[in-house]
Amino acid sequence: MITKRIIPCLDVKDGRVVKGVNFQGLNDVSSPVELAKYYSECGADELVFYDITASSEGRKLFTDILTETARQVFIPLTVGGGINTVDDFDRVLKCGADKVSVNSGAIRNPDLIGEAAKKYGDQCVVLSVDIKRVDGRFTVFAKGGRENTGLDAIEWIKSGVKAGAGEIVVNSIDTDGIKKGFDLEMLQLVCDAVSVPVIASGGAGKIEDFITLFKKIPTIDAGLAASIFHFGEVKIKDLKNEMLNNGIPTRI
Repeated sequence: MITKRIIPCLDVKDGRVVKGVNFQGLNDVSSPVELAKYYSECGADELVFYDITASSEGRKLFTDILTETARQVFIPLTVGGGINTVDDFDRVLKCGADKVSVNSGAIRNPDLIGEAAKKYGDQCVVLSVDIKRVDGRFTVFAKGGRENTGLDAIEWIKSGVKAGAGEIVVNSIDTDGIKKGFDLEMLQLVCDAVSVPVIASGGAGKIEDFITLFKKIPTIDAGLAASIFHFGEVKIKDLKNEMLNNGIPTRI
C-alpha cells in the first residue's frame, strides 16, 4: 500500500519564512535554511518552498536562498513562485529542486505545463491551485490569492493534468491558517476528477485533522501544512505514530 506523505511548507518572503491567515496578514516565522534542515531530519516526507510574492511582484524567484536551503534537504524538494517559463524550471532545478510548482505562470500561459512536462517529465511538474468559493462555485485565484481568474477550479485542474502535470497541490483559501480542518468537500471533488497524486493544503490545526483527511478521502496522497509544524503545535513524529495507530500507511 502506498504510504501517505506529510509535507511541511515554507512560504518565503524577502528571504524569511512567513505565515498568515486566508493568505493575508503575514508574520515572520524563521529562516528557511534552518527550518528546511529541521524538517529534513525530523521525518518529513517532502518539503515545499514557495517564494510567495514573486508572481505578484513580477520578478523571478530568489535563487540564492533557495540554493542554500536545498543544500540542507535530503528529501524531495518542490519549489514554486514566479515560474513563468521553461527557463525558470531549468534555473530552479539547477538550484537543487526535485519538482517545480506552477500556479500563476500556468494560468497566464497554459502551454507552460505541457512544455515543461515534455522537457523534464510529468513527475517534475506540480500544478498548484489556489481555490476559493465565489458565489457557491470553486474558483481559481492567481498571484498568491490576490486575483480572481474566474476559472472553474475543477475544470482547470483537469486541463492541467491532461496537459502533463504529474501532481496537484490544492490550496484552500477559505480554510488557510484557520486550523479548523481541511476542505474535504473541495478535495473530494478534485480526487474524483483526476488520477494523479493530490496534495491537500490549507486548514490543518491538529493531528486529528490529518487522520480525518486520510480516512474520509482514502485517495488523497498527502497532507501539507505550515504554521502547526513551524510553531511546534504538531510534531511530525507524533502525527505519523497516530496515523499508524489509525491504520493509515506512512513512512517512519
